[in-house]
Amino acid sequence: MFAAQLALNALALGAAYALVAIGFVLVLNATTAVNFGHGDTVVAGGFLAVALATLMPGELAVPGLVLLPAILALMALFGALMSWLVYLPIRDRPPVTTFITTIAFGIIIANGVNALFGGAPRSAPTLIGGGGFSAGELFLSRQSVAIVGVSAVLIAGLALLLNRTQLGRQLRACAQDPEMAQAVGIHLTRMTVITFALAAALAGAAGLLLANQFFVTPSDGGVLMLKAYIAVTIGGWGSLRGAVAGALLIAAFEVAVASQISQPVAEGLLYVTLFIVLFFRPQGLFGEPVGQRA
Repeated sequence: MFAAQLALNALALGAAYALVAIGFVLVLNATTAVNFGHGDTVVAGGFLAVALATLMPGELAVPGLVLLPAILALMALFGALMSWLVYLPIRDRPPVTTFITTIAFGIIIANGVNALFGGAPRSAPTLIGGGGFSAGELFLSRQSVAIVGVSAVLIAGLALLLNRTQLGRQLRACAQDPEMAQAVGIHLTRMTVITFALAAALAGAAGLLLANQFFVTPSDGGVLMLKAYIAVTIGGWGSLRGAVAGALLIAAFEVAVASQISQPVAEGLLYVTLFIVLFFRPQGLFGEPVGQRA
């Protein structure tokens, strides 16, 4: 039963990590550049949930599930603004320029959040309330189950958007061959803005999911960015399915090692494992054939 409990905890953590990693891959595929401010976007989503909860009148405790649509919408607007500020003006310049602008934007987010909320860890509301229920000797936390459920719905919704809609086909066309997509009449700038909006919305949702059980601080962006980077590297560069698989593997590894030794050791061994994976399989565990992208 202890193993089953750890598996549930790892699944909940991995589901939240998966939202972060998917958003990272979406921007990577659309721009061929790494958004180093993506982790700070997750932090912004977590603190947005904290702020929205404090705006409720009196002692009214609003479940995070009620706040989720507002967070998705506001963070999508935030992502669109980010695309206009940090990518579109310099998209024709060398990739290192995008690295610098996204890092700078992430620093602005971190310092802005710190100025508004302070540096202490904060907690967002639970999705559907605290507590849980038992199944034999296994305790099922309502928050953990809700995290898995919400993440699954968001990932499935994104998959439907990308694979079953005209907008999704246009987004994938721009990711696979932007010049050809533009040649057939697809508005490349509009698709880029939409991609940033989708990525930020997923990051904001992840911020809400993580900020209850694991709290959120203004300095968390760098760690979350690295987790997304590692998940994408392990899963296969540019693969959405690989990003999800990589995120779940990272979470399972962290939870297993932390339960037996400690969290700092789990963090350190995670990078050792990354080196081993890259040494034996540099394309990642779920690397795609050359010329194909998710």
